Amino acid sequence: MALAGAAALVAMPAFTAASGVLNWGFLILLYTALAQSWNLLGGFGGQVNLGHAAFFGIGALATRILWLHGMAVFAALPAGTAAAAAAGLVIGAPGLRLRGPYFAVGTLAVAEILRITVGNILPEVSSLPAARLAAYAIAPRYYLALGLAACVTITARMLAHSRFGYGLAAMREDEEVAEAIGVSTFRYKLLAFIISSGFAGAAGGVFGYYHLSFYPQFAFNPVWTFDALLITFLGGVGTVWGPLAGAVVFLLLREVLALRLVELHLLIFGVLFILIVVALPGGFVEAWRSLPVMRRELVREASNSVADSVRRRRRSP
Repeated sequence: MALAGAAALVAMPAFTAASGVLNWGFLILLYTALAQSWNLLGGFGGQVNLGHAAFFGIGALATRILWLHGMAVFAALPAGTAAAAAAGLVIGAPGLRLRGPYFAVGTLAVAEILRITVGNILPEVSSLPAARLAAYAIAPRYYLALGLAACVTITARMLAHSRFGYGLAAMREDEEVAEAIGVSTFRYKLLAFIISSGFAGAAGGVFGYYHLSFYPQFAFNPVWTFDALLITFLGGVGTVWGPLAGAVVFLLLREVLALRLVELHLLIFGVLFILIVVALPGGFVEAWRSLPVMRRELVREASNSVADSVRRRRRSP
């Protein structure tokens, strides 16, 4: 099934030239990559980073500036990714000394400082020059987002079944126990933070390459953090396929709710997030995996009920 889905995504631009379809596919892939990058630290490592937008914005800004100054996008994007990863090292080295809500609030503060600084220093909008505008095509952007989503998902799958991933899982459950069994929790957290930041920067770089008119301050907006967090929890935090499932559900709901309820859709998303965390802590992926077990339980209960009914009838005069 995974191979069939991947083949369909690769072939999509060949079967349709409709910009609406390709833009929709691009957004699913971009949000999948962004949510998966948050999942690498928040899901596998249990470290709630509320400043993810900072690294998304750094990658977007660096990639777009380099690209508009003549660098090929395939060179500008790795440079933006490296800038975000370097920022992850600089911020993570002292920030990861904090624990729990202190770390979350600290990362959020860093992201807000960057957002305000960029808004005060840089122009309000960055538009493509005429030559770039004339050559604009959605298909290369779509394939770039597809490649990034595939890369981050493969990394997450490899990490989940590696010694490093098992160490992150142990740290997520109990840091003191993880330290006792030989896991260097600070080193594991810092490496996961750098990887997560780099992939967030790559997602930002694809975002900066995609837009005709780019608003630098918007790339640092907290919405990129909270959308990634919501998508991850919707699909299944700490799972490999959760961000993809969550991105599809999130974008479908957003389109439907935003068209019909306008501003109320934000409130509905907040209520939905609470319901998912309480009722489905494993998200849609875990719910899907548990369906066969639930069906077996229902069949067993129905069989027992029928058997009890038959026994009662036999006993009755």
